[in-house]
Amino acid sequence: MSSETLDIVFAMPHPDDVEITCGGTIAKLVKLGHKVGIVHMTDGEPTPRGTPEIRARELAAAAKILGVEQIETLALPNRELMDGPAARYAVATVFRRFRPRIVVGMAGRTPGASPDHYQAQLILEGARFYSQLTKWDERFAGTSPHRIDWLWYRPVASGVDQGQWPATFVVDISDVYEQKIAAIGCYQSQFDAERLARLLHRVRAIDAAEGSRCGFAYGELFAMPHPLPLRDPVGHFAGLTPWVPPNYPPRSG
Repeated sequence: MSSETLDIVFAMPHPDDVEITCGGTIAKLVKLGHKVGIVHMTDGEPTPRGTPEIRARELAAAAKILGVEQIETLALPNRELMDGPAARYAVATVFRRFRPRIVVGMAGRTPGASPDHYQAQLILEGARFYSQLTKWDERFAGTSPHRIDWLWYRPVASGVDQGQWPATFVVDISDVYEQKIAAIGCYQSQFDAERLARLLHRVRAIDAAEGSRCGFAYGELFAMPHPLPLRDPVGHFAGLTPWVPPNYPPRSG
């Protein structure tokens, strides 16, 4: 990564987590002209068929498909990722260097999958707070404090916590959806043809269900830890088409 200031940073534990959960939104934000960065907290290795070199090539190819040039892989340990000061310092240093207004992470415990997922949520929350702290620059490679305005969560669909969030919103990813699918397909060391087909079936179902709640073919749902602020609520909804049940009578007048 360079030291270019970014608008938004997506930070998750393993290469492929970002693409599976948020690939559509990343491609959409790049298309809209926003400066987007991706942080993989670990290199994802060891895995049965992967190596650090293979995973590095795969994540680079996925980022290229999504249009993201700013990517960084930290040296935190896969399988043993734990929230704590060292992990918070590492992620906060990235935030202080690239100074985004928004950071995005996974949310929810995944007992049937890697415990790294939930630990990464805790690290992200801690790093966001640490990023703004003064008189601690030596812990963050000499970078200066930076306050991050917004935290978005991408709730894990397979998580055991069905959280009641203060606010959620859905990003329309219909026009960039095939970029998301292609980016996921870059991780051939993790998904052979059969496993990839099962994963994409599940991903398409989740994204179609989330998108349909707002009238989109495909969407990705995000949550916030507080109510969604709207300065102009009428203007916010201008031009948006509300979702209505199929065959519902049209509005008159």
